[in-house]
Amino acid sequence: MDFEPRYTPEQQEFRREVNAWLKDNVPAGIVHPADPAGLTWEQYQLRRDLGRKLGARGWLWPTAPVEYGGGGLDVDHAVVIEEEIDSHGLTLPPYYDSGGRLGGNSILVWGSEEQKRAFLPPIFTGQVRTWQLLSEPEAGSDLANVKTTAIRDGDEYVLNGQKIFVGSDHGCDYMWTITVTDPGAKRHENLGWFMVPSHLPGITIQPMDLLISGGESGAGSGVKQTVYFDDVRIPAFNLVGGENQGWKVATTHLELEHGTGGRIGRNWLVDRLFEHCRSTNRRGQPMTQDPDVRDRLVDVYVEAEIVRLLNLRNYWMRHSGANITYEGPQASYVRKTSGLRMAQAMLDILGPAGLTHDPELGAADGHMEAHSRAGIVAIHPGGTTDIQKVIMARRIGIGREVREKAGALS
Repeated sequence: MDFEPRYTPEQQEFRREVNAWLKDNVPAGIVHPADPAGLTWEQYQLRRDLGRKLGARGWLWPTAPVEYGGGGLDVDHAVVIEEEIDSHGLTLPPYYDSGGRLGGNSILVWGSEEQKRAFLPPIFTGQVRTWQLLSEPEAGSDLANVKTTAIRDGDEYVLNGQKIFVGSDHGCDYMWTITVTDPGAKRHENLGWFMVPSHLPGITIQPMDLLISGGESGAGSGVKQTVYFDDVRIPAFNLVGGENQGWKVATTHLELEHGTGGRIGRNWLVDRLFEHCRSTNRRGQPMTQDPDVRDRLVDVYVEAEIVRLLNLRNYWMRHSGANITYEGPQASYVRKTSGLRMAQAMLDILGPAGLTHDPELGAADGHMEAHSRAGIVAIHPGGTTDIQKVIMARRIGIGREVREKAGALS
């Protein structure tokens, strides 16, 4: 069976336009480090500059409403932009912006008109970058167990607490975070989401130097941070969705994070693996001539294609308004477990060369070694594999009389 989409003449004409623009505007100096922690300040700035150019054209967030800085495009045109920038080894946006990608869409659903006009245009045009701050020492998969507090004081909230495992370096402009707004209320009825300017007094950012693996090099993630809030005063205007209404906002944020808001590009690691095997001899002939290697390469390719097609399906469903149930966590679960299976296949193919970034001994300039670490790390962020299975079960009605509904996306 052929699951590839079919493109209309209009899409193909638009593809030529996008391709020509990217050839003129993607900086020639952009490189793709094997480990996201290796993304330099200069490389980050190249990505930010490209993001601003995309934003000015409406292509940074192509389906977002024009009045908030997006492109206002339909899913058919948005898919083309995603695929073409992916052909350059980049993503939309071309830098790590989890708080913008998830928080921006959550504000579209739950924010007031004034909040949308204040927060969204800078995000959707690439003028600012936003971190998402969710996990804490006592809250990860159980997000409702957060302890960071935001207590009302007149026209402001006073924020105190700690967030951990932020996946990026080089700072941010805003922080999209969930807090407790009423310590005396019940779980799920005591939360609030805030967009926090990162320059406010009382915010301290501390790198976690021992946790720097995992993530996507194209987006520049992988570096872990701890963020401390010490009597940080936030305008009440920055509370999105209402006081103690944070869990309803969380359902949208988490729906996107759990696989509905995933990217649709190819896994370029597979190309690097194939090229390494074609250009590297073993016992006097290219590795691709070894039947065992060829079998495992097919396994890797199939795994990557399954993940890509599931993400493509979810992208279309989300942007076309189709009814979504279990599809998000399904794609997330497959992606996470597939990463581990691919890491094992690469080890079977490459042996010890797949576990070192040594220039003389390692494979594909260290990309294989980086994936071996990332494959282990990646089963945890954005909801563990066990969490994804629980959500799928609830969505299809296992163990419950009423099926759980997906989070609101519009």
